[in-house]
Amino acid sequence: MLRIALKTLFGHHGKVIGMVIGLAVASLMMTQQPATMMSILGRTYSFINDVSQPDIWVMDPMVQFVDDAKPLADSKLGLVRSVSGVAWAVPIFKTTTVARLPDGNTASGQLIGVDDSSLIGAPAKMVSGLTDDLRRTDAVFVNDEGAKLRFAQKQADGTLRPLQVGDILELNERRAEVVGIARTGPTFSSQPVIYTTYTRARLYAPAQRKIMSFVLVKAKPGHDVLELTHEIREQTGLAAYTAEEFKELSLWYFIRNTGVLINFGMVTLVGFIVGAVVSGIMFFNFTQDNLRHFAVLKAIGATPRQLLGMVLLQAAIVGAIGYGIGIGLASIMAMLSSTFQVKFTYSLLAFSAGGVLVICLLAAGFSLLKVLRLEPAVVFKG
Repeated sequence: MLRIALKTLFGHHGKVIGMVIGLAVASLMMTQQPATMMSILGRTYSFINDVSQPDIWVMDPMVQFVDDAKPLADSKLGLVRSVSGVAWAVPIFKTTTVARLPDGNTASGQLIGVDDSSLIGAPAKMVSGLTDDLRRTDAVFVNDEGAKLRFAQKQADGTLRPLQVGDILELNERRAEVVGIARTGPTFSSQPVIYTTYTRARLYAPAQRKIMSFVLVKAKPGHDVLELTHEIREQTGLAAYTAEEFKELSLWYFIRNTGVLINFGMVTLVGFIVGAVVSGIMFFNFTQDNLRHFAVLKAIGATPRQLLGMVLLQAAIVGAIGYGIGIGLASIMAMLSSTFQVKFTYSLLAFSAGGVLVICLLAAGFSLLKVLRLEPAVVFKG
């Protein structure tokens, strides 16, 4: 019976192609759009991922997300260090700046000032140069994405040359030598990221009384991080979050205050509906064209269970082909994108597979009702 189902299915090439196309479009939209959304939202807290050493981030209570840094007085650092359970606490500075490139052009970027002595907060992965090089005079690091894109310099032949170690930038009318290229996560605004020491960052940034953006805290061994977070809040009056809590705070700020979730969600839903409608209509028409064949099978003794298996097998074959093509197209689109990378997680692939499965079950369900209600005598009618 299953062999008959397959022969019947592939005997209608046009309808099979139509069903596959509908499911492929649905699979593509349900995979590529959520993956793009997750990649965009992941950029909102990439800076927190890059600074992986601390357990706790301490900040002004009015901070709403990681790029909303509100300057703290330097005296707050000593206050945080005085809390029992703190192994170490160091400052970090984060602001926007404008850099003058070696070719005379200017480009905006993010300036990060890390602790002078420990260099906590500096990039963990270096493409070129060493972390200790940041202690050199006028030294700065630039992230690899910024060096290749925004900070690239146009050559005489029209080509772009990425910023390299040894190039000189000008920050706030002061000399800054690139001594390393760091690998960091992509930022939400795609701005280049410049790292230097905390003391030097004071010179590279416009003059202001307060510059400390966050205090990075490490808990003593054996001390509960959540309990220490609560103690810091109680004793200092500042906001304190674990790294995961700060990521969640930043993520939900963008979800609530931007249309990212709604826009991508609507496109995904449209893809699902289009796939369901196209595949459902094509599958129903396919079944309608083969009612006489199902009637013959029913007349010679085929059970409802056998007919159910035939219809479900046909739907499963079409669904698997359409899903595979959709995932393949989504992967090709991701590989062709040179400036914006997306990741397909197992949960995302399971989500799109579940969507295709629902479409197939709906299409098979409507068709199956027609088959099960079919009277065998229809085969003898002219």
